[in-house]
Amino acid sequence: MLCVLLLLVSQQAAAAPYDPPATYYNSATGTGATLKSQLRTIISNMDGVSYGDARYSAPYTDQDPNNANNILLIYNRASVDGEWETSPLIWNREHIWPSSRLGVGSPSNGTTNIASDQFNLRPSDDGINSDRGNDPFGFDTTIGGYGPVGSYWYPGDADIGDVARAQFYMATRYTQLSLTDSFPSGEQMGDLSSLVAWHYRDVPDDFERRRNHAIYGLAGDGAPAINNPYRQENRNPYVDHPEYVWSVFKDQQNDSQLYVGASPSANGSSSQDVNLGSVLVGASVPSSQNVTLHKNGLDGTYYEVTPTGAATSSVSGRYNAFPILTSGTSSKNLSVGLNTTTATAGLRSGSIAIDNLDITTSGGSGRGANDGNDSINVTLSVLDHANPSFELASDINTLALDFGTVSMGSMAPTLDFDIANLVSTASFTAGLDLDSIVPAGDSSVLSTDLTTFTGASALDAGLTNSFTAMLDTSAVGMFSASYTLNFSDEDLAGAIGLGSLTLSLTGNVEAAFVESADFDEDGDIDGADFLIWQRGFGMGTSLATGDANNDMVVDGADLAIWQDQYGSLPESLVSAAAVPEPTAMALLALACLSLTQFGRGRFSEPENDCS
Repeated sequence: MLCVLLLLVSQQAAAAPYDPPATYYNSATGTGATLKSQLRTIISNMDGVSYGDARYSAPYTDQDPNNANNILLIYNRASVDGEWETSPLIWNREHIWPSSRLGVGSPSNGTTNIASDQFNLRPSDDGINSDRGNDPFGFDTTIGGYGPVGSYWYPGDADIGDVARAQFYMATRYTQLSLTDSFPSGEQMGDLSSLVAWHYRDVPDDFERRRNHAIYGLAGDGAPAINNPYRQENRNPYVDHPEYVWSVFKDQQNDSQLYVGASPSANGSSSQDVNLGSVLVGASVPSSQNVTLHKNGLDGTYYEVTPTGAATSSVSGRYNAFPILTSGTSSKNLSVGLNTTTATAGLRSGSIAIDNLDITTSGGSGRGANDGNDSINVTLSVLDHANPSFELASDINTLALDFGTVSMGSMAPTLDFDIANLVSTASFTAGLDLDSIVPAGDSSVLSTDLTTFTGASALDAGLTNSFTAMLDTSAVGMFSASYTLNFSDEDLAGAIGLGSLTLSLTGNVEAAFVESADFDEDGDIDGADFLIWQRGFGMGTSLATGDANNDMVVDGADLAIWQDQYGSLPESLVSAAAVPEPTAMALLALACLSLTQFGRGRFSEPENDCS
C-alpha cells in the first residue's frame, strides 16, 4: 500500500511545480532585519509534528525521484528503503543544526518542538551522522564529496545549498539561534560566509523544492498538495525566495549587475537582438543561438529568466544564480531560439526577459535591486516563394518578341524586355535566382544579353531586371530562337526550383534593296528605260512601270535615279565614268520634252517652256 501511495505522490509531484500560495509571502515587504522578522511571523504559523513522527515522514518528504519506494539520504545521496527499520538500522535522523546546539537537550520520540522541525531533520546514514557529530559547516571553497575539513564539515557538492538554506530557516524561525563567521558556541552555527557562498553555488533543485512543498503539505499556486500525513504546514522562505538571503544575512549593498550585449545602460538595463535569419515556408526552424549573460560585481545574485511569445531559452525560471567572486566578472551562456511554425510567411518573434532578483537597494545605480531588466529579442523571417514573370503587374510566363522584316546589312535592331520577381507576401517574399539559360534554334542570330543572377545578386521581390534581345542582319533568312530560363528561390533553407520562363524571338532578314532604273531589266540603263518611266509617271507602282526606289510611286525621284545610273550596268552599277554620259543639257532637254508630251496627253495643261 505504501508503494502505491508513494508512486501516486511521485506522479503528482512530477506533474506540478512546487510554488507557495500566491499570497503566502504578501507581508514580506522589508529588507534586512525587518524582512527577517516578517518571515519569522509567516513561518511560525505551523503545525509541529513529534520527533518520533520524523521516522515515518521521510518517505513523503525525501522520496527518491527515480524510485518511489526509496528515500535519498543527506551527504552521500544514497537511495535506500524508506521504511524505518532498527534491525538492521539503515538510516537515522540527522539534525542539520545539531540538537546539542538547539538549547533544548536531547529529544525523545514524543518531543514536539525545535528539535522535531522537519526542515532541520534529514534521513542520514548512521555512520556518516556519527562522523559528523555536531561539527559546524564551513570552508566555502571546498568541492567534492562530504567529510570533515579541519574542525568543520563539508556536506558534499550536492547538498551544500540544501544545508545552507536549512540553516537560514532555523536562524529565522527560532530567535535563540544565530549564524556566525566565528567558530560557533552555544546555540550558534556557521560558518555564515560559507553558507552564503554555498547558497549561490548550489541553487534549489526539484528535490529540494519538492521537499519544501511536501513539508508544507498544502496546495500552492498551481501546485497541488503532496499528500503528507505528517505535514508541518509552513515553508522555508529561502527555498521559495532565495533572493532574500543577501538582504537578511549579508547587507543591503549587493553590487551585482546583469547585462546582455556590449554594455549595460546607466540603470543596468540592456538588450540584444538575435536574428535567426530567413527561411522559406515549410523549412525547419533554425537552431538556437548562444547569448552571453554578463555579470558585473563580486556579490552573488539570483536571477529570473522569462521567455515570452515564441521565444525559448535553455535557462528559465527564477532558480538561477551567479556565485560570489573574489575578483573579476563572470558570465553564462543562454541558448535562445524560437518554438514556432513556418507553415505561412511572416515574422516570428519572441523575447526573453532577465531580472536580477536581488532586493537590496544601497548598492548604487544599476546594481542589486536597482539593476534594470535585460531583454533578448529573437526574430525569424519566414518567406514566401519567389515568383518569376516577364511583367511586374501580372504573372506572365511566356514572351514572344518579333523583329519583323529588316534589310540585310542594316543596323541590328534591339528589343528590351524585363524579368520580374512578383510579390507573393508583402515584405516576406524570397529573392529570385536565375540559375540557367538554355537557348534553342537560331540563338546565334537572335541573341540576348541575359546573364544568370544568384546569391548576392538575387532579384528582390517587387523589382525587375532589364535585358535586351538583338537581331543579327548579316545574313538573309527567316530566323527563330527560344530561351528557357530556369529559376529558383534565393539560397535559403526551404528553397525550391520555381520552373521556367520561355522567351521566343523571331525575325526576317531580306536582301538589301538596290535602287535600279533598269525598268525593262534588259541589262542596260538607257533611253528605253526613260520611256518606261515616262509612261508610268504619276501612276506606276513597280519597277516595270518606272519605280526605281521601290516607294510605290513613279515621280521625279525615280527620274533622278535614272539620270544617276544612265549608261551603268545594273549588275554592278559600275561608275558612270566608265560609260559615255550624255551631257546634262541633253538629259534636261529630253526630260522637258517628255514632260511636255506627257502633260499634253494626260492633263491638257499649257506647254512647258523648255527651250
